Amino acid sequence: MAHKFRIAGSTYIGKDALSCAEKEVCGLGDKAFIVTGKSMIKQGYVDKLVTMLKNNQVESVVFSEISGEPTDKMIEQGVHLYQTENCDFIIGFGGGSPLDSAKAIGVLAESNCKISDYNGREITHSIPPLVEIPSTAGTGSETTPFTIITDTEHDIKMLLKGDSLMPTIAIVDPMFSMQTPRGVTVATGLDALTHAIEAFSSRKAFSESDLFALSAVERIFKYLLVAVKNGNDEEAREQMAIAAFEAGVSFSNSSVTIVHGMSRPIGALFHVPHGISNAMLLSECLSYVADGAYDRFAVLGRKIGSANMEDDDRIATDKFISAVSALCKACEVPTLSKYGIDREQFMNAVEKMADDALASGSPANTRKPVGKEDIVRIYHNLWK
Repeated sequence: MAHKFRIAGSTYIGKDALSCAEKEVCGLGDKAFIVTGKSMIKQGYVDKLVTMLKNNQVESVVFSEISGEPTDKMIEQGVHLYQTENCDFIIGFGGGSPLDSAKAIGVLAESNCKISDYNGREITHSIPPLVEIPSTAGTGSETTPFTIITDTEHDIKMLLKGDSLMPTIAIVDPMFSMQTPRGVTVATGLDALTHAIEAFSSRKAFSESDLFALSAVERIFKYLLVAVKNGNDEEAREQMAIAAFEAGVSFSNSSVTIVHGMSRPIGALFHVPHGISNAMLLSECLSYVADGAYDRFAVLGRKIGSANMEDDDRIATDKFISAVSALCKACEVPTLSKYGIDREQFMNAVEKMADDALASGSPANTRKPVGKEDIVRIYHNLWK
């Protein structure tokens, strides 16, 4: 059976990737709209980008008002500035929030709609040329046709999608991640791990997406804790940047499953960073759906060396889930209560969260069929 395989138009990976991409980036237009964060400005990276553009006679405008995970209000502010300044292409530069925001701003740049109008709809119209340059190893936004934006009116994280959101150019330079704080390294690394595990165990997985997913899982188990313990380890940073890219390629083609579906509502209602809410759910969700995909999880267990060829698939699966739990524990992922979430408030929100999780469509990709009652049970299990 044929499959459509999606990837960014051009991809530059490795040290000095930005310099290698200079000619192609500067050929996209006359005025760039740079969506970034305050930390990238403080570290001097934005100045480096602006100088590169200026040296090629390309003007630029910097928008750095994305604080935390992006909301519809932030996107509206960015769109207004983009249009006022008459920019003609967009550069997302930073963590997942600026990268996701750059996509959403592009969607509205030549539209009269609100970003919430696209919730549940495929985005089919073209957007301005888009360059994505990640500074964290996690979201994979630089190589996916997705963006996640919070709808502040309805308290939901919208998963917006469309092939037009696939970046024109992806630039993956691990040097931009060298100053990433420990907590962000943990959250983004575990987000990438979740992407890869779910992509491999998705109903929509196929051979090419499997290649990227397996490689990403193996790299993350080998290098995440190294990067967490020593953020200055260049090899670990480079390998995690590659792993995040691989995980992004894999899930942009085969999709995520139940963990992401259940994670977004927790993030929207209780303001937990996306990677951490994924990690809080990871072991519980995998254990719950394992019997629908022993053959897939067993492969992952053998790939990372937690299981061997003598183990049957069920035992290999159990060993893999134990390894995931151990990695999350080593990364000091908090429980819901330790994060400060009130149990009663959480329980009161379970019905809404389960509905929102199902509405996202992600749980339907899980190989074991899951319904609302299953999702409600998993949410309750988090407090055992």
